[in-house]
Amino acid sequence: MKDIWQNELQKLLNCEFKTLFPLARSMKRKLKFYVGPTNSGKTYNAMSKLKDSNSGVYLAPLRLLALEAYENLQKDEYMASLITGEEQIINEDASYVCSTIEMLDISMDVDIAIIDEVQLIDDTQRAWAWLNAIIGVPANEVIMTGSINALSAIKKIASYLEEDLEVIKHQRKTPLNLLPSFTSLNNLKKGSALIAFSRRDVLNLKQKLQKKYKVSVIYGNLSPEVRKEEARKFRHKQSDILIATDAIALGLNLPIETVLFTSHTKFDGFSKRKIIVNEIIQIAGRAGRYGKFEIGYLGACSRDVLEHITSEYKKPVKTIKAPFSVKINAKQLQDLSSHIKTKSLSKILRYFQKHMSFDGPFIACNISSMISAASIVDNVRNLSLEDKYLCAQAPISVKSALILKAYEYYIFCISINKVCTYKNLSNLNKKNLSQKDLLVVEDEVKKITLYLWLSYKFSHLFIDYEKALKTRNKLNLYIEKHLKTNLRDYKARH
Repeated sequence: MKDIWQNELQKLLNCEFKTLFPLARSMKRKLKFYVGPTNSGKTYNAMSKLKDSNSGVYLAPLRLLALEAYENLQKDEYMASLITGEEQIINEDASYVCSTIEMLDISMDVDIAIIDEVQLIDDTQRAWAWLNAIIGVPANEVIMTGSINALSAIKKIASYLEEDLEVIKHQRKTPLNLLPSFTSLNNLKKGSALIAFSRRDVLNLKQKLQKKYKVSVIYGNLSPEVRKEEARKFRHKQSDILIATDAIALGLNLPIETVLFTSHTKFDGFSKRKIIVNEIIQIAGRAGRYGKFEIGYLGACSRDVLEHITSEYKKPVKTIKAPFSVKINAKQLQDLSSHIKTKSLSKILRYFQKHMSFDGPFIACNISSMISAASIVDNVRNLSLEDKYLCAQAPISVKSALILKAYEYYIFCISINKVCTYKNLSNLNKKNLSQKDLLVVEDEVKKITLYLWLSYKFSHLFIDYEKALKTRNKLNLYIEKHLKTNLRDYKARH
């Protein structure tokens, strides 16, 4: 019996990955890779092809980009739907869908699918979503857009799929020149973007520069709505300078003439390290927007940062290599649960990560963020394994005590089938916020995003969708208002 059990488990742990997407495999798909640097028109050309098709899907790395594509189609009078984790605008007559890549529907066949920023197949936590899309999107023509470092990876996956791949190379439309000397913060030109690598550094720079310049800020903790508004102000010259983290590296089309790095180190979730050529090129590519400037410029705000940028920028980009990350699916989850006789989601996920193998250039992905969430849901009684798996995919930040506390309460409500109303954040009447105060409001917006996400999965329990949405809009306006004013320096007072 033990030998039979071991054989069955071994079969379960060896997977022919492409067979998990039968509709895509039944189609004679044509793969295309629009490859090139930022500012080369890749996504624009892909969207033009989408508009010429009878039906299509645009898969975005960010909710903001899915929304931009949706608005682009609407503006040109194409009927479209928008689907993200916490927002769904469904048009029953729509021929096009714009969605975040994790929301891919592998049962809906279309003429053309666009998979944007395909180099994120190398992302630590989300690579699996790009792999699923490349292998599983059921489209006659699959157009991928991305940078040159992904070319080898895409060729390898196409070979595994035995599908034709056409590579269409794009050239940057404006030259990008490296500045020979560093630029002082006292001598910034309008249309410059300063790059820092933490929220605190962005806000400290804002505090320092807003006495002389009108400033917009963009960083990861801001909601997409606020980022969009800050970008709009810069685009319409209501601000002179943009201060941002590497959050601007993806998608935002901004009239930046010069990108200036204020630091050459970043914390990548594991350690503080120096930035590498791939990151520099992706961010610096935002300079010299085609149609706005004839040349883009890359520089730094200090001598040591410029020396690192100059040295690194001259290096060849690092190629993305196999293996590529695969995430456990619902069937594998249930089968593993039965074989190793546990309902503990965290144990199943760890077992999958350690023992799963695949035919082809694949590996079980690093799902540390989901395992962190799984350890929380495993502590809640009366949750089915299916619900645990669903809840563990919720958008939570383990660094925020506010969000974690809300997450634990929401999971408890699901476990006892209790209706969960949304409660407003009180005390929004402060006229002058510190950076810490602002962080609380930003986290409250993320908490609402979590509530909205759960309202789509458990609509009978999370019933305050409209109220939560209105509150998020109100909080976004509140954040926008205070980003215009002088934030008090929390660090100076403590």
